[in-house]
Amino acid sequence: MAINIQTAYAGEVLEKLLVKATTGNELVQRGLIHVEPNVQKAFYIPRLKTGKFLQKRKEQPDDKDSKGEFNIDERVLTPVDFMAFTTFNPRSFEKFWRKWQPTGNLVFEELPAEAQVAFLSELGKVVNFELGSHFINGKAGDGEDQFFNGILTRILADKDTVKADVSKETSMIGRFRAIYKAIPKALRSHPGLKFLCSTEDADTYDNEMTDLHHKGADPTMTNVMRFKNIPVEPLADWPQGVVVATIATMDIDSNLWAAVNLSDDFECVKIDRLTNAGEKYFFKMLMKADTNTAFGEHVVLADWRTDAPTQEQGDENVEG
Repeated sequence: MAINIQTAYAGEVLEKLLVKATTGNELVQRGLIHVEPNVQKAFYIPRLKTGKFLQKRKEQPDDKDSKGEFNIDERVLTPVDFMAFTTFNPRSFEKFWRKWQPTGNLVFEELPAEAQVAFLSELGKVVNFELGSHFINGKAGDGEDQFFNGILTRILADKDTVKADVSKETSMIGRFRAIYKAIPKALRSHPGLKFLCSTEDADTYDNEMTDLHHKGADPTMTNVMRFKNIPVEPLADWPQGVVVATIATMDIDSNLWAAVNLSDDFECVKIDRLTNAGEKYFFKMLMKADTNTAFGEHVVLADWRTDAPTQEQGDENVEG
């Protein structure tokens, strides 16, 4: 049974069911990834790369004088199926939450609409919270908790990813400086460029800024989360010891992409009796998703974890 009741109080309690706070899918909610909806099977991200074209002037150029080339390839997003499914028995509520006690003849007992709304709201929050972790750290595989490869999984396995050397740095300011130095010059002024990091590393950076004499905020305030005017985006599900600099927006110029079947699949829940003759009900959600980057060379990665996966280990988990 999905609902575990742990209370000795059989009377009326709070007017509203208390629930735990969750962070949700931060990449999506904060506009750090472009989400492509209505992808049933696959979505291809076409990429155009060019060579150098300029040369000295010739009065009568011929085909053999042609210089430069257009290289067109693609990266693919292949959403995979997964679901949320849980069962419950409305009679579990009979001995507490008096205002929600089922009414009517026993054979027609149902959980009141107000209670259903509370559970649906919490189900949606938790599913969104779990998705946030998968969008970042997800790994495709046969395991029960392996659906699709997350953004960071893709980045770690991409041979085109630019690696920033932070091995000699001991401060977050020094690490950000090394990452900034490795960012391609054409990207530095892009308005969508962001630093993505963990909340722990962002806190360390904030403390370092506060400790700077006459420059940081006083200890009662937080500093502006920017470095060289580039926004620093702390993410709760991002692992500590990893920073990525890339173009992260919700528009099609983003370097971070996700594909889903329908954008509201993650909010659409089916409720019904588990069997016609039984008392249990079920909640069910069906979803499809996948993530990828558009250009590996537009990602600058700094990974100073002692247990960081190697390139070969990342390749084992990522296809395409």
